[in-house]
Amino acid sequence: MTPAHGKYICIHGHFYQPPRENAWLEVIEVQESAAPFHDWNERINYECYAPNAAARILDKDNYIINIINNYAWISFNFGPTLLSWMAQADPDTWRAIQEADRKSMAHYDGHGSAMAQAYNHLIMPLANARDRETQTIWGKRDFEYRFGRAPEGMWLPETAVDTATLEVLAAHGIKFTVLAPRQAKAWRRIGDSQWIEGGVDTRRPYLYRLPSGKTIALFFYDGEVAQEVAFKGLLNSGKGYAHRLRERFADSDEPQLVHVATDGETYGHHHRYGEMALADCLDTLRRMPEVQLTNYAWYLEQYPPQYEVQIHENSSWSCVHGVERWRSDCGCHTGGQPGWNQAWRAPLREALDWLRDELIPVFEQYGSRYLKDPWAARNDYIDVILDRSPENVDAFLRKHGKKDVQWTPQARTTVLRLMEMQRHAQLMYTSCGWFFNEISGLETNQILQYALRAIEYAWTVSGKELHPGFEARLEKAPSNVYDNGAVAYRRFVLPARVSLERVGMHYAAASLFEEEPERMELLNYAAHSDDYQRKRAGNYMVALGRTRVTSRLTLSEKRFSFAVLYLGQQNIVGHISTGMSAATFVEMKRQVFDAFDRNDLAEVLRLMHIFFGEENFSVNHLFLDERRRILMQITESSLAKAEVSVRDIFEDNYQLMAVMRDSGIPVPEAWKNAAQFVLNTDLLHLLKNGTLHPCKLAQLEAEFRRWQVALTNVPTLKKAAEDRIYRHLHGLRRADTGKKQIEQLITTLETLRSLGLELELWKAQNEWFSLAEAVASGRHTWTDKSCAKAFARLGEMLRMRVPLQVEKQ
Repeated sequence: MTPAHGKYICIHGHFYQPPRENAWLEVIEVQESAAPFHDWNERINYECYAPNAAARILDKDNYIINIINNYAWISFNFGPTLLSWMAQADPDTWRAIQEADRKSMAHYDGHGSAMAQAYNHLIMPLANARDRETQTIWGKRDFEYRFGRAPEGMWLPETAVDTATLEVLAAHGIKFTVLAPRQAKAWRRIGDSQWIEGGVDTRRPYLYRLPSGKTIALFFYDGEVAQEVAFKGLLNSGKGYAHRLRERFADSDEPQLVHVATDGETYGHHHRYGEMALADCLDTLRRMPEVQLTNYAWYLEQYPPQYEVQIHENSSWSCVHGVERWRSDCGCHTGGQPGWNQAWRAPLREALDWLRDELIPVFEQYGSRYLKDPWAARNDYIDVILDRSPENVDAFLRKHGKKDVQWTPQARTTVLRLMEMQRHAQLMYTSCGWFFNEISGLETNQILQYALRAIEYAWTVSGKELHPGFEARLEKAPSNVYDNGAVAYRRFVLPARVSLERVGMHYAAASLFEEEPERMELLNYAAHSDDYQRKRAGNYMVALGRTRVTSRLTLSEKRFSFAVLYLGQQNIVGHISTGMSAATFVEMKRQVFDAFDRNDLAEVLRLMHIFFGEENFSVNHLFLDERRRILMQITESSLAKAEVSVRDIFEDNYQLMAVMRDSGIPVPEAWKNAAQFVLNTDLLHLLKNGTLHPCKLAQLEAEFRRWQVALTNVPTLKKAAEDRIYRHLHGLRRADTGKKQIEQLITTLETLRSLGLELELWKAQNEWFSLAEAVASGRHTWTDKSCAKAFARLGEMLRMRVPLQVEKQ
């Protein structure tokens, strides 16, 4: 990009979600408050992250005239832990974000718009020196791994800053960061002697001189416009947003950068359709000849700072009291019940600081037995977090291990446990744990999970018992709901613990319902049975096995024997033993199978009790998501039987119901309920299975009208319909696609609208737009002109403004 004038605009989005993974399973368990989505990451991704990768621009009639990747035209950062989730959960959106950074490098002379972020969003000024360094290194390495280049800028969580933090950033090659205007204390032109207090001009970059002699550039965003975007309705109009930014230039010949920074979730999650407002804003700005879009890195290279600045130490963008929101009852909160307070924040910070300091000697004492420099190894452990393959773990141990160390399985597991202990000691400081109103809230429970996991790792390695001291400190934290923080901790955090024994219980129960139970992947664990047998008698099953469970993170493993009996429905009774000998297992298996073959279930239960003892487990010991999955399997089996009965009622009485309806006689509610159940079941089955059948769908729609029954389980029906339409539209790319396939989709859309299903068709619209671009560029051709006309008609139904090339091809 060649500088053409002195007026530039940059919009920055800070896209972030706290780590939500269960500290033992390393997956996000279902979060009811995010319904109808599985969890909050999934919900916010649907509302914000994915739509910003394909944002609509509308004409005056609200037809889509363009779809753009917003990320390619803004400055942005994503939290590393969020991207780790997204890479697995929504790889298409993740690839679009990567592509956006590549495109921005093409726009801006090799300067990508993506910025790095301190790793897991802890408040850097409140961290100790080692943690500040690790957060910076991990954030930088994660960025390099994901974007394939070194970052030029780094976002500080909550823009919380002090000189020590900026020293670490500069030491690791970070050129700039972005702060709120109130974080500037004083400024002056470079070379002047007089500092000017406050009133920083946000349209300039500033130089910050560090005690080490290094420097770093600071950008202070336009706080007034940022507030309008986030809280005052500026996103109600994308064009209004663009013109508001243009108004912020001064009447000056100096180069100027008007820029704003907000939470990225503003664009779609906090404000519905905010991504469309942003797209319209960007489109409007790109059409303004007097301004030019840019990013911070490009502007910094073209216009190095002519002014320098001092900062307010320990300041942030979301607490007017500095960084007190994360260590005291400063008055900043998110609302809540009258009379609530946040006096728990200080005791929580003190408890975690105590734990961190107690973990240090464990780490140093046991780590130094195997590692040349445990702290240098911790800084490099991000490479293992990003790639846990055996080869990469071996490379890490070779690099950091002492020459005389024999890397036995126990030695490897000990080092990995120490590293995981330190990883969780980082995660437990994630800022959201203090941000909200109550210590028993979801976010605080999450960081306390990480603290508990670190405590467990310390005990496993060293035998040091830290839990009583930690719990005693939580008792000093007042709660607005419970007696104190420790009560909430015992209620919500302790039950989340997962031991290898519980993994074994889960495997034993889950194996009853698996086709190949001998080897199973169990979230963060792997199970392999050396001896496994299962027998069935009607609805009853029994399974016996000797199994090994291995942690993917630490490579620790445990062997156990089990017996589990399924008595139908949700009734599972199981036993597990880590000390049973092979000979005893063989004898137990012989006796249990003999009793089961005789259909003597009471004897089976008695034998299990004799060989394993009194303690047993049930379906309640399954992990939450897996418990739901298995219970749904059981439920579907029972529902299938119920469906047959209800369908018989409907079909056997169909003609009588028709005569009653035609005669004006009310149809009994029980029969109408049967009709509703059958028709909704058939509709869902039709949408979920096979190919589109417009005729069958039309017949079902007529039946719904005939019996005047309503749709049930609408969210499930909508999702099935949306997925079906998208898959069919994606199939139009095949070379043999004819007019019939396109018209099937048109008819289906018309029928679904007649049924009253209001669909979210953005995925289908994206696919249509992509295919339309391929047609317009000649990369795709139709078999005949009738296909082109049908495809144009389909676009109209999807509210796409059909390009001329698509209509005429």
